[in-house]
Amino acid sequence: MKPTSINVLGYTGNNSQFVVKTLNTDLRISQNAKFPELEGPNPYEYILAGFAGCINALGQIVAAELGIVLRSLQVEITGSLNKVTRKDERPGFDKIEITLKPAATAPLETLKRWMDEVQFRSPVYDALVNNTPVSLNLYKEYTAVN
Repeated sequence: MKPTSINVLGYTGNNSQFVVKTLNTDLRISQNAKFPELEGPNPYEYILAGFAGCINALGQIVAAELGIVLRSLQVEITGSLNKVTRKDERPGFDKIEITLKPAATAPLETLKRWMDEVQFRSPVYDALVNNTPVSLNLYKEYTAVN
């Protein structure tokens, strides 16, 4: 597989809002109390949102490969941030819990195989789990909301 390069460019504007330019969009990240109208997701929420997006994209691909018809997929991620009290402690997530709720008629064993494959193939999962315990849960009885 040929390596793929992904590039983003971030900068701070006059209003102290951090803007990240990607290929197709601008992401605005702010935790500035001076400009509450500019508040957007914080950096940790962006990390978890990207993680959820990666799981969704891979979930769709792997489902198609396994012959699973996904009517819908809900991905819920909760991250617990550690409280850094000493200079030698690293900030980050103490724990991440992921709940997958696929709306599919596939048997539970097939869905477990699907979940394991998504977990194995996710580069974001791999990057985060090297330092963070991650709990991955599957709910079979999820019904899509229309």
